[in-house]
Amino acid sequence: MDNLPLIVALAVVVIGIAALGILVSRGARSRLALARGLDEVTGRLKAVAESQAVQTKTIEERLEAVSGRMGVTLKDSATETARSVGALENRLSVIDKAQQNITELSDQMLGLQDILANKQARGAFGQVQLVNIVQAYLAPSEFDFEVTLSNGKRADCVVRLPYPPGPVAIDAKFPLESYNALLQATDAEARTKAGRAFADDVLKHVRDIADMYILPGETADWALLFLPSEAVFAELHANFGQVVERSHTLKIGIVSPTTMMAALTSIRAILKDVRMRQQAGLIQKEVGALLRDVTLLRDRTVKLQSHFNLASDDISGMLTSSDRIARKAARIEDVRLEDETQAVADLDATRSVVRR
Repeated sequence: MDNLPLIVALAVVVIGIAALGILVSRGARSRLALARGLDEVTGRLKAVAESQAVQTKTIEERLEAVSGRMGVTLKDSATETARSVGALENRLSVIDKAQQNITELSDQMLGLQDILANKQARGAFGQVQLVNIVQAYLAPSEFDFEVTLSNGKRADCVVRLPYPPGPVAIDAKFPLESYNALLQATDAEARTKAGRAFADDVLKHVRDIADMYILPGETADWALLFLPSEAVFAELHANFGQVVERSHTLKIGIVSPTTMMAALTSIRAILKDVRMRQQAGLIQKEVGALLRDVTLLRDRTVKLQSHFNLASDDISGMLTSSDRIARKAARIEDVRLEDETQAVADLDATRSVVRR
C-alpha cells in the first residue's frame, strides 16, 4: 500500500514515453505537442514525488506515534502482567498450602479410620474426648477418672456430686460397627436388620451401665452414657426413640459431646450452689459465734459499768467524808484561835494588877 504512488508514477512515465514515441512517429507537427506532453509528465512526476514525500513523512510520523503508543502499551502490559503473575503466584501458594492441609487432613482421617476400626482404640478415643470435655468444664476437685467402685467395676469418670443425688458415673461407648452397617444398608430389609442390631447394641450398653455404675448408697440413682459422635447421637434420637425412652426408664442419660457440655454446665451450677450453701452455713455458724461474743462483751460491759457505778459511789462517799473532815478541822481551828485570844487577854489583865 505504501508503494502505490510510486507505481502510479512509473505507469505515468511509461505512458508518457509511449505517447512520446507516437508523437515522434507522427512527425514534426507533433513535436510541440510532445514537448507539452513531456512538460505535463514532468509536472505530474514532480507532483507525485512531492506527494510521495508528504506521504512518507506522514507515514513516518504515524509509525513514530504508533511505536510510542506501543511502547507505553507494552510497558503497561508488562507491569500488569508482572502484577498478575505475582497474584497468580500468591494464589498458587495458597492453593499449595490448602492442598498440603487437605493431604494432612486426609492422612489424619485415615489415621482416625484406623483408630475407629479397632474396638479398643475406639474406646480409648471416646475416653480421651470424655476426659477433655470434663477437664474443660469442671474443677479437678469435682471429678475422678478410672474410678473402681465397691462392686469391682471401673467407671471412666465419676463426678463428685454431694448427697443427694450423690456421685454420678459416666461411661463412654461407641457402637460404630452397627451404625456403619445401618449407613451402608442399601434396601429396606437390610436397613431394618441393621437398625435392629444398632438398637440392640445401644440398649446393651445402657443395661451394662445401669447394672455396673448405679449402686444405692454409693452413687446417684442415675448415670450417663457418653457417645463420642454427634452423628450416632442424632441418628439414635431421630429414628430410635424407643431406645431413648428405655434408657430413661433405666435412668441412663445418653449424651453426645455437645449435650455433655450442657450436662456438665448444669452439674457445675449444682456444685456451685452446694458450695455456696456450704459457705452460707459456715457464714451462719461464724455469725452465731460472733453474736455469742457480742453478748458476752455486753455482759462484761454491764458488769464493768456496775463496777464503775460502785467506784463512783465510793468516790462520792470519799468526797463527802473529806468535806466533813475539812469542816471539822475548820471548826477546830476556830476554837484554837478563840482560846489563844482569851489567854492573851487574861495575861494583860494580870500584868495590870502586878503593876499596881
